[in-house]
Amino acid sequence: MIGPTDSEVFWLNVTNIALGVATLVFIVAVATVVVQAVWKRLRMRAELREEAGHTLYVDDLGLTMADGGKKRKDSEETDEGE
Repeated sequence: MIGPTDSEVFWLNVTNIALGVATLVFIVAVATVVVQAVWKRLRMRAELREEAGHTLYVDDLGLTMADGGKKRKDSEETDEGE
């Protein structure tokens, strides 16, 4: 009869525990990467909302501007208007 102290059962239990620990480590690693990616995306959207100007974030293109040009400073805008 095989008991819990038998050599075969012991190594089977050790293997199962090692696989369980490895699975938990990988689940935590994947969850960490997903949370970081979501956090980065939310932070980027918040920063873009705070920026003044006529910019738009497009996933495939990145930060775009309505007129297709470079962002001007306020002093440049007032000089051109005078």
